[in-house]
Amino acid sequence: MMNKNEELRVEMSWWGMNGLQGTAGHATAIEGKFRLIAENGFDGINAFVPAPEESDLWKELLRKYGLAFSVNAYPATLRDMSDFLDKAVDFGDIAYINAQVMTPFLIGDSALELLSGIDALSRQAGIPVYIETHRGTITQDLIRTRQFLESLPKLGLTIDYSHYVLAGELHTVSPEAEHMLQSLLPNASSIHTRISNGEQIQIDPGEAGDHPMLPHFARWWESAMRHWRKRPRLPNDTFPVVIELGPPSYAITSNLAGTGQSEISDRWQQSLYLKKLVQQLWQKTSLK
Repeated sequence: MMNKNEELRVEMSWWGMNGLQGTAGHATAIEGKFRLIAENGFDGINAFVPAPEESDLWKELLRKYGLAFSVNAYPATLRDMSDFLDKAVDFGDIAYINAQVMTPFLIGDSALELLSGIDALSRQAGIPVYIETHRGTITQDLIRTRQFLESLPKLGLTIDYSHYVLAGELHTVSPEAEHMLQSLLPNASSIHTRISNGEQIQIDPGEAGDHPMLPHFARWWESAMRHWRKRPRLPNDTFPVVIELGPPSYAITSNLAGTGQSEISDRWQQSLYLKKLVQQLWQKTSLK
C-alpha cells in the first residue's frame, strides 16, 4: 500500500488512534487498528519503537498490511539520542525518527551543539532524524528556531505549526508572522497535520474544511511540499506527512470539568479529511 501517490507517504499517528469514537468503530486491538489504517488508504504508521515482547507482532503486522513505519523520540542529551538510535537500528526498517528535543531552556551554542550532534548521530546510524517544531522543546519558539537554521542550514525539520499558532495567539497571520513561518519551510522534511485557532491546540476543520484557519495551514503545507520537491534527493526518498490528531486533552471535549472523554467532533473523520486534503495538495504541487 505504500507510495500510491508517488513520493508522498501519508502516515497515521498511532497516538491519534487512542480513544477514537464514532465512525472509527472503537478499534482497540493492535491488529484492528492496523486494519483500519490500511483499509482507509494510509501508507504508514508513526508510532514508537515497540517493546521487545511486541517487536515480532509489529513487524508481522507492518508486513501483512504493507505499511511503512516511523517512530518518535524524546531526547534531552546526545546519550539519549544515541541509545534511542541503537534501539531503532535493532528493530530495523524504520523510515525515519521524529525527535522532540526536550530541552526548552537550552539556547545559543549549547543548543546548536546538541542539534548538530543529533544530526551527526543520525547520519552515522543511517536513519534520518527530523527535529519537530513543538512547544516545550528546543524549538519551542519560532524566532529561536529560525536562528538555529542560520547556523545549521541543512537541519531537517518536522513542521507542526499548530504549536507556533497557539503559542503566538495567531488568530490572524500578519505579514511578519507569515514571512517568519515561510522561512522554515525550505527545511521541511516531514509534516504533522494539526490545526490550531490560536487559542486551542487542535480544532475541527469542519466537514468541508470551512474553518477560517484551514487556508493558512494548507498554504504552509503546500509550500513545504514545493520546497521538498525542488530539493536534491535520492531516488527512493519520500515526503512523510503524519495525520496527527490527538485524544483528549488535545481533542476538545464537552465536559467542562476536564474529566470527561466525550469529544465534540469525530476525530477519525477529521483524520480522513486531512489525509484527502494532503493528497490533493500534493497533486497540486505536481502540476506546477
